[in-house]
Amino acid sequence: MKKLALVVSAAAALALVVTALAGAAEKYSVKAALKNTTEVPKPKGTSALDKGAFAATYVENATGGTLTWKLTFSHLTGKALAAHIHMGKSGVAGPVIVPLCGPCKNGQTGKVHISKAVISALEGGKAYVNVHTAKNAAGEIRGQAKVSQ
Repeated sequence: MKKLALVVSAAAALALVVTALAGAAEKYSVKAALKNTTEVPKPKGTSALDKGAFAATYVENATGGTLTWKLTFSHLTGKALAAHIHMGKSGVAGPVIVPLCGPCKNGQTGKVHISKAVISALEGGKAYVNVHTAKNAAGEIRGQAKVSQ
């Protein structure tokens, strides 16, 4: 009788662990290497030293997810007036889908809710991050977002 109770208890505990793991949220990473050579239209007055990086994570939920991000950049033609995630395939300019900062400082971090549509664009390779300056209002550095698990 004690063995049966022990087996039932162990089975119940295992079922709880499996259920908890099945419901565990999956965390995704987003990265983009920002360069002036990939910006559209081509920026003016930049140098080969212009660069940046975007790194973020998100966990999906019923309405989308929470994106926690960090943006770094250097050697821009002026102050970073704004940074965004835009909808667009590589080589194509597109609309803003997530405002990140404005004005922005190097090393800036943030947290923002993103929709299921934004997650779909990120995971489908149809989103990019860019940083805007006064000299290059359309964008000075840009990088296509890449998602990994």
